[in-house]
Amino acid sequence: MEWVSAINKAIGYIEENITEDISAEEVARQVSISPFYFQKGFSLLCGYTVSEYIRNRRLALAAQELAADKAKVIDTALKYGYDSPDSFAKAFARFHGISPSMAQRSGVFLKTFAPLKIKLSLEGGYIMDYRLTRKDSFTVMGVSKKFTYENAKEAIPQFWREHYEKGNGKYVCGMFGVNIDETMGNSEFEYLIADAYNPAKDIPDGFVTMTIPAFTWAVFPCRGAMPDALQDVNKKIFSEWLPALKEYEFAAGYSIEMYDDAGKYPKGTADENYYSEIWIPVKKK
Repeated sequence: MEWVSAINKAIGYIEENITEDISAEEVARQVSISPFYFQKGFSLLCGYTVSEYIRNRRLALAAQELAADKAKVIDTALKYGYDSPDSFAKAFARFHGISPSMAQRSGVFLKTFAPLKIKLSLEGGYIMDYRLTRKDSFTVMGVSKKFTYENAKEAIPQFWREHYEKGNGKYVCGMFGVNIDETMGNSEFEYLIADAYNPAKDIPDGFVTMTIPAFTWAVFPCRGAMPDALQDVNKKIFSEWLPALKEYEFAAGYSIEMYDDAGKYPKGTADENYYSEIWIPVKKK
């Protein structure tokens, strides 16, 4: 299924089942995309994780019902997936800035959150550089941690900061950032800060090795200060490259960020010429 159409179908499924117990994994199954890539693509294209989008839509609809129908707060809370009035009230207040009971008063301002519609816009034939490279399996060594798709955007940069703050940069500089979800169906994935493994050296305590299988990789160059350069290319992969992709599809639940040596650049990773890459495994359809 064409990628943007799949996202639109996913949004339609969410709207039709907004009061049901739905998850990102279930939505991904409905559009025949692995949760690994669906959740990543959804957040890049829409600006929200799947869970954030569902939560915001529910809270907007709940406010409309409270204001229009004078429904009971407890009934509305249960309808939109909250186990108790207290948890609903806290989420409602964070979103709308007022309590659910205040939403029933006349003249109160409420926040709206309309269903998203994803469209491709034509902007003059943008050319996106990439190359296809067949690479044998290789082994990396680094530190590993599990993340949920919901918190990855904030948690992974913190993981990198902690790595260097602990002094672990003397063992692993961080040539690679490796995303792994081998089943492509989990709510969480493994992430490694890693370097190429040198079997002649000891593996420090708390570090692991991981063998990356042989794949054909689509390799996307990124030039510019981090993290903006990497994030911009990542977004273009899902918004421009994937919709135009006809002969290939995702091969597995891996993606790799490759970082050049920051010491080669006057401003390090903040340098306007800093170089990095995004690797995605692909196969013929």
